[in-house]
Amino acid sequence: MRRLWLLFAQTVTVGLAILFIVTTLKPEWASGVLGGAQKVRSSTSVAMLEAPPNTAPTQGSFRDAAKVAMPSVVNIFTSKTATPSQNPFMDDPFFRKFFGDRFDEQQEKQVSLGSGVIVSAEGYILTNNHVVEAADEIEVALTDGRKAIAKVVGSDPETDLAVIKINLDNLPAITLGRVEEARVGDVVLAIGNPFGVGQTVTMGIISALGRNHLGILDAFENFIQTDAAINPGNSGGALIDANGNLLGINTAIYSRSGGSLGIGFAIPVTTVKSVMDAIIKNGHVIRGYIGVEPQDITPELAESFGLKKSTGAIIAGVLKGGPADKAGMQPGDILVSVEGKAITDMADMLNQIAQLSPGTKAKVVVLRRNQENTLNITVGMRPKAPPRAEE
Repeated sequence: MRRLWLLFAQTVTVGLAILFIVTTLKPEWASGVLGGAQKVRSSTSVAMLEAPPNTAPTQGSFRDAAKVAMPSVVNIFTSKTATPSQNPFMDDPFFRKFFGDRFDEQQEKQVSLGSGVIVSAEGYILTNNHVVEAADEIEVALTDGRKAIAKVVGSDPETDLAVIKINLDNLPAITLGRVEEARVGDVVLAIGNPFGVGQTVTMGIISALGRNHLGILDAFENFIQTDAAINPGNSGGALIDANGNLLGINTAIYSRSGGSLGIGFAIPVTTVKSVMDAIIKNGHVIRGYIGVEPQDITPELAESFGLKKSTGAIIAGVLKGGPADKAGMQPGDILVSVEGKAITDMADMLNQIAQLSPGTKAKVVVLRRNQENTLNITVGMRPKAPPRAEE
């Protein structure tokens, strides 16, 4: 036993000595002993360690999601012709006599940029209305280097969405996600072209859902709030989930400096899909309308009306001759449900009524002097600029 132990000790000693000599004189021979790392030499002949190739995604990486969605996000370049204000000297006959038309108005071409998302292999692209509004020419640039001139299929200023179309083959359409399954704290990625630097991916989480009363849009506000960096040029780009599916269209930021402060807003894919389908089908969005001026119920108003809860919407005004007026609705009524669905606030009321088809009858419940009244209203079509209701 002792002889075996001495033999083992001598073998280990000799092995260590050989390893020491090899690593000192021929380090490249020992590259396999260093845990899989590879030794490389730089131009200065200094030996350095290099990680071996690895195709498996790193834990916590979202590169697969980015890889799936990035080809579907495009850069949008728009241009429009603008006429500058007239030179004040041209109002003076003396200057016009001597200088003639030298100071006449000259047209200038204004160029702006934004982003868009390919939603169909047929060439339909979603973006923001304010990205393409009043543009004379729209150019779309894909990540594979292709470019195309786009035409506007239709737009919806009330949700700040627009659909444009290009004619190219083999377009990578994005997959629509399920925003109803999204929760605050979920990881999201924002993809777009901020400040024109090129396609950029930023990461954050969902900070809030159903944000409204922000003053960004006049009526239909229902935003996903995120702290993923969104900057000028990101408008119309994609907000995606951790699997690369579209959750929303990036639209606006809250900022005092013009840059990202970690408060960005995206239009959820549920709104996006309904608006897109309506635009492709009709060229515009058809919404229900009953002709009222709603107002949120504040704690003070709830107390003055003697209400036990502050849900619903106060009807501050009713358009004379409008659908609600014909059905008997009065200023001061509190609308609490539409077609059996409870109303939480003014924004909820507008959204529920907008989803009704014009020409159909809708059953609404109002509180009048703390008594419930059911009214049957024939829904009208919401005009582009609805007239203000009369008191």
